[in-house]
Amino acid sequence: MPAIGKEGYTHGMQQRRGCLVRVLWLPVIAVAIFYAVVIITSPWALHIGGRTTPFLTWQGSGKLVTKGGTEYPLYVSFFPSSHFSRLHLDGLRPTGGLQGSGYLCTAPGVSERLKLSGTIYGGWRSTEDSLMSFRLLEARIIDLGQKTGYFDLYGKWHGPTLVMDDRGRVGGQFNSGMRIDHASVSFDWGSYSDFKAACAAMPKSPAGH
Repeated sequence: MPAIGKEGYTHGMQQRRGCLVRVLWLPVIAVAIFYAVVIITSPWALHIGGRTTPFLTWQGSGKLVTKGGTEYPLYVSFFPSSHFSRLHLDGLRPTGGLQGSGYLCTAPGVSERLKLSGTIYGGWRSTEDSLMSFRLLEARIIDLGQKTGYFDLYGKWHGPTLVMDDRGRVGGQFNSGMRIDHASVSFDWGSYSDFKAACAAMPKSPAGH
C-alpha cells in the first residue's frame, strides 16, 4: 500500500476542515434565513407590547377571572406563525399568525399545560393598536382526535399590558371537567418562574368557589 505523502496528508486535512466548517455554518445560515423571513413577513414580532423583542417571542402572565369571580394564574408565551385566520375581525384584516404555549394554574402548585394558536389583526410594524386573538387548547400527549378542552381570548395592548376577554364565548370542557366561562385577563410581561410563584401562592379554594 503506497505511503501517503506530506502534501496528500495536508490536502486531506484541509478538505476535512473545510467540510467541518460548512457543517457548522449550516445551522447559522438556516437561522439567519428564518430570521430574515420573519422580519419581512412579521416585523411586529420585533416590537411586541412596547418592548424590543429580538428573539421574536413575548411571554407574560396574569390572573384569569372567570364566571363567579374565580381566579386562575395564567401564563402564555407566543411567537410568529405562518398559520392564521383569513377572516376579518372588528373590521381589521389578519396580518399574521401566533403560536406558542401556556399554563393555567388550577390548584396551588398544579398547572394545566396549554397549546396556543392565534391571529394578529391590524398590526404590521408593531403590535400597537392591533387586535390579538388566542385559542388556548388543552395539551394532549397523544392526539387521537378526542374532544379537547379550550377557551378563546381577544384583546388589545394598553401600553405594555395585553387586556383580553372571551367575548362571552363558552369554551370546550377540559378532561378534568373544568370549563372556562366569562373569562377576562390582563397580561403583563413576566417569566415562567413568576407564574410558578403565583401558582404556588394560589389559595386552596379559588375565589368564587
